[in-house]
Amino acid sequence: MPDWRKNLRDVVPYVPGEQPKSDNVIKLNTNENPYPPAAGVRECMRNMDISALRLYPDPEAGILTDAIAQYYSVDKDMVFVGVGSDDVLAMSFLTFFNSEKPVLFPDITYSFYDVWAELYDIPYERPVLREDFTIDADDYIRECGGIVIANPNAPTSLCMPVCDIERIVAANPGVVVIIDEAYVDFGGESALVLTDKYDNILVVRTFSKSRSLAGLRIGFAIGNPELIRALNSVKLSYNSYTMNLPSIVMGAEALKDDEYFRKTIDRIIATRESAVARLCDLGFCVPDSKANFVFARHESVPAAYIFDNLRKENIYVRYFPKPRIDNYLRITIGTDNEMDVLFEALGRVVNSYKKNKKSVDI
Repeated sequence: MPDWRKNLRDVVPYVPGEQPKSDNVIKLNTNENPYPPAAGVRECMRNMDISALRLYPDPEAGILTDAIAQYYSVDKDMVFVGVGSDDVLAMSFLTFFNSEKPVLFPDITYSFYDVWAELYDIPYERPVLREDFTIDADDYIRECGGIVIANPNAPTSLCMPVCDIERIVAANPGVVVIIDEAYVDFGGESALVLTDKYDNILVVRTFSKSRSLAGLRIGFAIGNPELIRALNSVKLSYNSYTMNLPSIVMGAEALKDDEYFRKTIDRIIATRESAVARLCDLGFCVPDSKANFVFARHESVPAAYIFDNLRKENIYVRYFPKPRIDNYLRITIGTDNEMDVLFEALGRVVNSYKKNKKSVDI
C-alpha cells in the first residue's frame, strides 16, 4: 500500500514559551506586558456590538491601518497589518525571499526565523554574533537573498545602532532588509526613520509587548508602498480575512491613549533597571537590555539549575539549552511585586546551590 507519510512536509517547529495552566504562577517567560491595556480598550470591548461578528471583517483592516498610519505619521499605503508580528514576518519571508541566495540572520536571535526558512525552503546563513552578543554589521554587507535583524535582539536584549542598520540597508539595495522591532519601545533606537530614505527596508512591530495586547494578535509593518502592495497580494492569496473585528477595533483604540502607553513603558524600564542592579548583587552578569526582559548569567550557578528550582516555586522564566547561551536565562520584567517574589526565590536558589556545592567539595 502507498504510504501517504512520505509526502508530509517535515519541519522542526518553533517552541513557544510554556503557558502554565495554573493561576498561582509568576509568569516571566514569554515577555508579555505585566500591565493591562489602556482603559479605552476595555471600554471598547464592553461596548462592542456583537451582532457585527456575524459579518466578515474588513480584509484591509482599514480602521486599524489608518490609526497606525496616523500615529506614526506615515501614509496608509505604507502600512501592512497581520495577526501578530509572527504573521507579518511569515508573510514577509514568503513574499520577499524567493532567490537562490541565502537570507542572513544572526546565529542567536528569534528562533522562528530558521523555522520559516525551512518551512518555505528558503536558503539561509546565520552570521555568528560577537563574543559580547552584538551584531557585526560587516557580516551583512555581502551578496545575499535578504536580511532579517531583530532589534533589540532576542533573547540577548541588545540594540544595534541605527547607523549600522543604515549601512546594511544602503549596501544591499537589491534585497529586502527586515528589521523586527518587537521590543524597540522599551529603549531601543527605531529604524522607522529609514523608511522614507530607502525603498528596501521593512520595519515590523507588534502590539503584544508594549501595548499589552498579546491576546489580540496584532502586528504591523511599515515600508515603502511597493513592499506593502506585494505583502497584501500574498496575504490575500493566502487568507483574505486574517484580522478579526475585535482586534481591528480595539487595536485602533489602543493607539489613542498615548499618555498611558508612555507611563506603562516608563514603569517597565524603571523596574528593569532595578532588576539589573539586584541581579548583579546576586552575582549575575547582565547585558545592557533595551527590551522588556533581561538576559542573565550567574557567575557560578548553572542556568538549568536556577530554571528548574524556580519552576518548583511556580516562577517561570525562559531557558534555552542551545550552544553559547545554555548558561543564560531570559527573564521578563514583571510588576514590582512579581520581581520581589522572584528575587526572594533567586536568593534561596543561589544560596542552596552554593551550600550544596560547598558540602560536596568538603
